[in-house]
Amino acid sequence: MDEITTIVFLVLGGFMAGFIDAIAGGGGIVSLPVLLLTGMNPVAALATNKMAAVMGSFTSATTFIRNKKVTLDLIKYLFPLSIIGSFAGVMVVRQIPADFLRPLVVVLLFLITLYTILRKNWGQSASYEGTTKKMILMGMGLAFVVGFYDGFFGPGTGSFLMFAFLCMGLDFVGAAGNARVLNFASNLAAVITFAYLGQIYFHYAIPMGLAIAAGAYCGARTALTRGAAYVKPLFVCMTVVLIGKQVWDLFK
Repeated sequence: MDEITTIVFLVLGGFMAGFIDAIAGGGGIVSLPVLLLTGMNPVAALATNKMAAVMGSFTSATTFIRNKKVTLDLIKYLFPLSIIGSFAGVMVVRQIPADFLRPLVVVLLFLITLYTILRKNWGQSASYEGTTKKMILMGMGLAFVVGFYDGFFGPGTGSFLMFAFLCMGLDFVGAAGNARVLNFASNLAAVITFAYLGQIYFHYAIPMGLAIAAGAYCGARTALTRGAAYVKPLFVCMTVVLIGKQVWDLFK
């Protein structure tokens, strides 16, 4: 592909990735393969994808915040831990290959999907009763672990975050909003690290990131308008696709 065709291809793929990611997570299933199809080496593709994704997660996070779908009294404690965890994950993955996590991720995503399907009315309405010290401490631990995972390996981060917030009593829209904020934090830490290492192709990351941001805005607005009844099936579908992708990579 010539340069113009490549950028158009990245913009179209980026918009789709941003739309999906804002609602249910898993946008990387679209954006990363799109970057790899340009012939970019895998490390540079991962770094460039993170740079583009941070623009999308920022857009969707701010959209949810403006519409009061983010639990700020809880998220303010979790945000820094997600950054620290992601930074640590990127540092560790430079020393240790991360593929040994793939079978565990498949099992966890399968269990999340099964649980979500079986709990018919789960996440349709919020039962969150406010922030307690216990919830803050548990949330901080979770934010660090999932942030570390995002920097170290990544697939399914949005699903894990949404599931965690659903378990805290938020509905699907609230879980999506809070998950996007923490996803922005972990993406930001990874971008800073990759930029320091000189791995980001900015001439691809910026146009793709703008497209992801546009898709993320449309996706967040759709989630806010359609509500939990729309978000839940898309969340299940994207988690199933994630499982399929990880199984394919495992046996490929």
